[in-house]
Amino acid sequence: MVCHANTARSVMAQLLLERMLARHGVDGAVRVRSGGIANYARDGMIASLDARLALREEGIQLGENDFVSTDLRRHRELLAGADLILTMTVLQKQMLAGFDEVRDRPVFTLREFVGEEGDIDDPATQDEDVFRACRDEIKRCLEKSVPRLLDTVGVKRET
Repeated sequence: MVCHANTARSVMAQLLLERMLARHGVDGAVRVRSGGIANYARDGMIASLDARLALREEGIQLGENDFVSTDLRRHRELLAGADLILTMTVLQKQMLAGFDEVRDRPVFTLREFVGEEGDIDDPATQDEDVFRACRDEIKRCLEKSVPRLLDTVGVKRET
């Protein structure tokens, strides 16, 4: 999961997807990672308070020290090892295309992966309702994408 700084959208996507995978009986069979691709992405930043509050409303408790961001420009090996890369925006997808490590890797925006167009906009610096709407949009797309995601990475689901 890729966004700009790895402090809000990709964090929410990672944790929501991990929970969904566990509910589909494939907990641990798929490793979900997230990272930031923008010039201001840094290793070790904490998840935004608003993202943590939006996740808490979904029953996902993420303490301040439970997650630290990853700068994908510095950790390109994560991209090289990915079976599937999902970005929040077309711009992020374009930014990744410049990395040799992404060559031959399937890269989609989250909405593109579920057959839709458009970006999942950054809620940073906006109010909690915008974070909730962002979380809900990510969750909707992930729920719609789980069967395809599992097929893409070759994981058998429980029936």
